[in-house]
Amino acid sequence: MSTPDREPVIDRRRVLGLVGAAAFGSVAGCLGGESVPEPVDLNEGQSCDQCGMVIEDHPGPTGQIFFESNSPGGRDGPAWFCSTVCTYSYRFDRVDEGWTPVVTYLTDYSTVEYEVYGQENNLSAHLEAEAFAPDSELTLVIRTDVTGAMGDAIVPFSDETEAAEFADTYGGETIPASEIPRELINERGL
Repeated sequence: MSTPDREPVIDRRRVLGLVGAAAFGSVAGCLGGESVPEPVDLNEGQSCDQCGMVIEDHPGPTGQIFFESNSPGGRDGPAWFCSTVCTYSYRFDRVDEGWTPVVTYLTDYSTVEYEVYGQENNLSAHLEAEAFAPDSELTLVIRTDVTGAMGDAIVPFSDETEAAEFADTYGGETIPASEIPRELINERGL
């Protein structure tokens, strides 16, 4: 008995993520010959460069930052983080020290199939490189009722409509990632 041929299943979020990554790669190639580093997977036991927690052990959005001439602990590659809060706290502090960010990546919840689960409304983590987008392309949902590694999560979306829908469902408000105030991060005590 033969089995029918099956077409591969590709969901909308995966397609949007691939299209976004291709568009970003095209733009990066036009930046005067300088390439923007690609995000990396964060599922290999890395510890957060801000707070020291093992990234894959916690829920919610994560981040990574590549700097122009500096790197955390002298290692190659990005600084990596267990949360959006740790990402921005570290970046604000390093900029104060004279470091220059090249690109900041955050989990893009418009490109993943996420889940909110448990009594604390934990938000699923997505640690593969394809799940990240530059923060310059993202809208953040702040003051939500969902939980990430550092308490209530700051949740990034590349689709503003999806960000607004998330805020309607889980509380909060939306702001462009480029406008996140340091005071919001400082409220967390990091």
